[in-house]
Amino acid sequence: MRPKALLLDRDGVINLDKSYVYKVEDFEFSTGIFETLLRFQHAGFLLIIVTNQAGIGRGFYTEHDFMALTAWMTEQFEAHGIRIANVYFCPYHPVHGIGEYKQDACCRKPNPGMILQAMREFQLDLASSVIIGDKESDIEAGLRAGVGTTILIRNGEASTATAATFTVKHVGEAAERFFGTCK
Repeated sequence: MRPKALLLDRDGVINLDKSYVYKVEDFEFSTGIFETLLRFQHAGFLLIIVTNQAGIGRGFYTEHDFMALTAWMTEQFEAHGIRIANVYFCPYHPVHGIGEYKQDACCRKPNPGMILQAMREFQLDLASSVIIGDKESDIEAGLRAGVGTTILIRNGEASTATAATFTVKHVGEAAERFFGTCK
């Protein structure tokens, strides 16, 4: 039996989106993120982060800065008994990237590259997996990869049409909504 995963965007899902967060002092975990991840983890989901990081490509911060923040973030999760299986990131931007970072890469959501890489590396059952994102590009990437359930966090935005399976107001509602409908 292949494992299922909870695929998570970072900014706007795991942490509050404060525009190009790369410093610990600017990182603020979203309300309910620890409880949500624990619930999925206890249900047998691998926890995997898939995040566009165009701030690297734009020159706002470096890959080293991103990796340092990621190490700190995963340590915080570990302190709460949460194991992040892997973090995939895409540093490219097709318009605003600088130098080698200026490209429309297959890893940049809405392209499904990061999800497909995770599928190959972990032999994931994507049809039984879930993606949580705060942008339509997250949902589109999940759908293009064949992820079975897509959850869009509205973060106070007005309701508009979406291809997501569910919409929620914040990440704390995601597990409640998902597990409330699954047997």
